[in-house]
Formats: sequence, C-alpha cells, structure tokens
Amino acid sequence: MTDTTSASDELGPAPGNEKTERQIERGREDSRFIPVVLKRSDQSVRHPDDVLRNAIQEGTEQAGRPLASLFLSAISAGAILGFAAMAVGVMATLFGAEGPVPQRILLAIVYPLGFVLCLISGTQLFTEHTALAVYPVLDRRRSVTSLFRVWGTVLVGNLVGCALGAGLIAMADGVIGAAEGYASVAEHMMHYTATETLMSAVLAGWLMALGGWLILATLPDFSQIAVIYVTTFLIGLGGLHHSIAGTSEILVAAFTGAPVTAGGAITTIATAVLGNLIGGSLFVGVLNYGHIRETQLVREDDGDSSRDG
Repeated sequence: MTDTTSASDELGPAPGNEKTERQIERGREDSRFIPVVLKRSDQSVRHPDDVLRNAIQEGTEQAGRPLASLFLSAISAGAILGFAAMAVGVMATLFGAEGPVPQRILLAIVYPLGFVLCLISGTQLFTEHTALAVYPVLDRRRSVTSLFRVWGTVLVGNLVGCALGAGLIAMADGVIGAAEGYASVAEHMMHYTATETLMSAVLAGWLMALGGWLILATLPDFSQIAVIYVTTFLIGLGGLHHSIAGTSEILVAAFTGAPVTAGGAITTIATAVLGNLIGGSLFVGVLNYGHIRETQLVREDDGDSSRDG
C-alpha cells in the first residue's frame, strides 16, 4: 500500500465511495483468508486451524512461565485431583461390587469430578501437557530442552500435590469413612502386569490429551465441562491408569492403612507416567499437528498453483 493511499485513508473515503470501518476490515480479511467468514458463522466448534494455533500459543506461554509459577500451579493440580480419589473411594465404600448397579459404573460417574475442578481452575496437569508442550516444539518455537523442562516441572509438582492432597484426605477419613474403598481402588491400580498397566495408561493419556484438545476447540462455557466429563468418564469406566489420579488413589490408600508396598507403588506409577506420555504426545500431539499442518501445506500449494495458472 502506498503512502498516498494511507493519506487518503486518514482524510476519509472519496465522495460516493464511502465504506464503514467494518466493511474495510472485512475486505482486508477476505483478501487474506477466504474461509474467515465461514469460521465466524460457526460459533459452536472452532476450525482445526484455529485450535492448533491456540494450542501452539498456549503451549508456548506455559513453556515461558517461570519455573516457580509452573511448579506451584502443578502442585495445586495434584492436590485438587485428590478429590477424584476421595470420590471413587467413597463410592467404592458405600456401594460394594455386589450392589444393584455395577460398581465400575458408579465409580465412573463420580471419577470426573476432581478433573473438572482441576482443569477449570486453570492449574497445570501433567497428562494435559503430554500433548500441549509438544505443539510449540513441533512448530519450532520451543526447543526439546524446553519440552522436558515443562514435563519434568509439571510432573514433579503434580506428584508433590498428590502427596499433600492424599495426606489431608487421609487425616479427614474419620469423617469421610472411605478407607475400605481406598484400599479396593488401590488394589485395582496395582493388580496388573507392567504391560497391561502400560497399555491402559496409553489409552488414558490419549483420552486426557484429547480432552485438552477439545477444550481448545469449544467455547469457554458449559461445553468445556462436558468435554472434561466425557473423556474422564471413559477413563473411569475402563478402569484405565491415569498417573496423577492413580498416585492420589495409591497414596491415600497407603496413608489410611492399606497394605501398599513401596516397590509396587513406584513401579505402577512410573509405568502409568510412561504410558500417559506415549498416549498424549504421540496419539494427540504429533498426529493432530501432523494432519493439520499437512492440510495447510496442501492449501498453500493449491493457492500457489492457482496464482501461477
């Protein structure tokens, strides 16, 4: 745009050719992005390009936070997720395996409550960052070192928060009265072989990272709570291994007197962390970034071909 045009814009449109500011803005947008009008007309679900852009921006911002801020947020998330352990422990105590409704369904109904509190509060959960921290690295905005920095800080903070939350819940068990349920849930977590736990954790990590992606794809209203509830309900229904919630479940069981061995707990938690990491980073982070970026490259190539023609 020339200086003459800029000056005319400042003086105002020529007589007989008046345009509103919105018309001028729309014209500029249409010249750059043809689909923009269609995207604005759809207020319920965002376009995948927009979701990826938001994911990259959010991941970049979190990677740029001071370590202390990220760590404290992660501690808060781990402590809050203790309420998921409390909820399933209470339900497992009140309704045994022989109740009129299968216990797994009852546990799955209440299991998401802690996750809703955690994610809506804006605290940082490791299983959300398994994919979120990957996007800016794939987009070459952050380094691999930054990726491991975020993962390590959030994971350690979550585990510290789990210990804090589990300790408080255990001290209140005289009121809650769910020690029997905690022991049952922890036994389920630690009952399986390493391979079974790993595959279960991959599925749980996939679902959690997918939930984080869908939150970015929906408007900030009740639909985000629904997304969190659905994804974590499936984790609870399948009895899948979520590393952070599982840590809270195992710790609160140990703190209330369940026969939990240190070696078994560490092995289960470490295997669940690895599985969650694989499921979230690979099946959501890498695949979502790959297929959307490839689509964008195809559109760019088509546009270049049209202009050449």
